[in-house]
Parts: sequence; C-alpha cells; structure tokens
Amino acid sequence: MKKALIIGGAGFVGQYLIDHIQRNCIWSIAVTKLPSDKIDNPGIDVYNLDIMDSLAVKNLLAEIKPDFIFHLAAQSSVGLSWKNPGLTVDVNIKGTLTILDAVREWGGNPRILLIGSGEEYGYIRPEETPVKEETVLRPGNIYAVTKACQNMLGTIYARAYNMDIVMIRAFNHIGPGQAPIFVASDFCRQVAEIEAGKREPIINVGNLAARRDFTDVRDVVRAYTLLAEHGRKGEIYNVGSGRAVEIRKLLERILGFSAIPVEVRTDPLRLRPIDVPVIEADIEKLKLDTGWTPVISLANTLEDTLNYWRTQIRLGE
Repeated sequence: MKKALIIGGAGFVGQYLIDHIQRNCIWSIAVTKLPSDKIDNPGIDVYNLDIMDSLAVKNLLAEIKPDFIFHLAAQSSVGLSWKNPGLTVDVNIKGTLTILDAVREWGGNPRILLIGSGEEYGYIRPEETPVKEETVLRPGNIYAVTKACQNMLGTIYARAYNMDIVMIRAFNHIGPGQAPIFVASDFCRQVAEIEAGKREPIINVGNLAARRDFTDVRDVVRAYTLLAEHGRKGEIYNVGSGRAVEIRKLLERILGFSAIPVEVRTDPLRLRPIDVPVIEADIEKLKLDTGWTPVISLANTLEDTLNYWRTQIRLGE
C-alpha cells in the first residue's frame, strides 16, 4: 500500500484532503501538524512537526518513507502577509527549502506536490487572461512573492537533483470550514451573524471590483490526488475553475441566500495596499493530463459555507 504524507494537515485544505484520500484512494496516511492543532480522523498517523527543524523532518521521512508528499504547510493569507512579511517568508520559503533538502538528503524518491497560488501571476495583462502556466510572473503582494519563490525552488530541485516534484498554482479555493480571514467565508460569517441578531444588518467589505477564480475545496483536493498520480514530473499546473468572478457578484450571491436586508459598507481597513484587478486560470493542462474538471457549482459552495456558519453561530462556536 502506498503512503501519503500530508505536511500541514490540520488546516482547511488538509482536512478535506485527508477525507478525500480516505474515501477514494487506497493509501495509508500520515499527517503533520503543530502541537496546538487537533486532527481527529481515525485510521491515520499524526505527528507534531516544525517544518523549520531540518533534523525532525529528516527523521520523520526516514520513519514514514512516503510515496507522496503533499506540502500544505503555509502562511496563506494575502492580508496577513502585508502585516507580517517575515513570518510569511519563513514559513513559505525557508520551510519549503527545509523540506526539499530533507527529502534530498533522506535519499527516497517520493512524488512531492508543492502547493503554490494563482496570486503568483500578479498583474495579468488583458491579453493573458485566462492565464497559462508559462505566463510571466508579476506578483503583486508579499504572499505571492513567497509562493513564486517556493515553486521556483521546486523547479530547480527537480532539474538539479532529479527529484520528483510537481508544482501547483492553486487559485482561490473556498468551502465550509474556511477561516473568516478569507473573503467568501468572511462574508458568509457576517451574514450568519446578522441573521442571528448578533450584529447590525451591515456587512463590511474591501475591494468589491477585484475578480477572482473560485473553486470548491472538495474539487481542489480531488485535483491534488490526481496530480499525485498522473501529473508530469517537474511541471507546473493551474488548479482553478477557469472562470473569474467579481467579488461584488460573490457577495450578491451570498446575500441572495438571506431574507434579511443588509447594508454594504466599505471598510478602509479591509483594503489592501495593492490589489490585482483580475486573476483567472487556464486549466486545460490539468484537464488533459488528469481528466479533472470542477463539478461543484459556486452557488452550492457558497450556500454550504453560509450554512456552516449558521450552524457554528447557533452552537456558539
């Protein structure tokens, strides 16, 4: 039986990836987390790991001997990257380098998936939309720079050391359980709080004109496992819906699920110093190599996310 190692498995995507593998893949699973995190899935091996501790990473690899490594550990908030660039660099660049060196020195040959971001493309010109994997990167925020660097390191290590690495540029993935620092989850939580009478019928927003490519996290993790099995060594793949949606339209869809009238106000604190106008993925390469296509509609994802927050607020969580 093949073994998957999920590094940083306690987060939003990690929980869905664990569930998808348990349901659909004949693999055993090992997962790393921070000591403060909890993972309650039965039937998996769970380890505490600091990805900056090279010896600990090497020892874990020697013990587990994984066939697949999904590197999910990251500081993944664009907003937080502006506030704490040092942390973002440490986790996303130095942490990745620690893992790549540990794998190289361990001597095994696992398939490594490095999870980057559609934010890496940055300032996409109109003629470049939807954006292909070979498009020149012009990152527009600190998070994007770190993810671009991460995937460049992966490309270099794949070529220089013949390591089996696949780089992914994942566009905005959303769904139930996502932290409210991300836009769709934030809007859903605010609406659920308004419905519950816990706040005034006013929703605070940032830049509503930006257009982003949103995909349900359950579709995203399915793409990850298909790339683990069928992706081409040393290649980069976009993972997204292939369609950009204006944040304003996203909000309108969420408000449409609620019968309560809501006033929309722009909060200057939610505006970023620089914001890329449009990010949309070309996903033809992913489709051709794996047969993947998204199947969960944006409307279903948003309704599921809103219902998640309704439940959390009802339970007082």
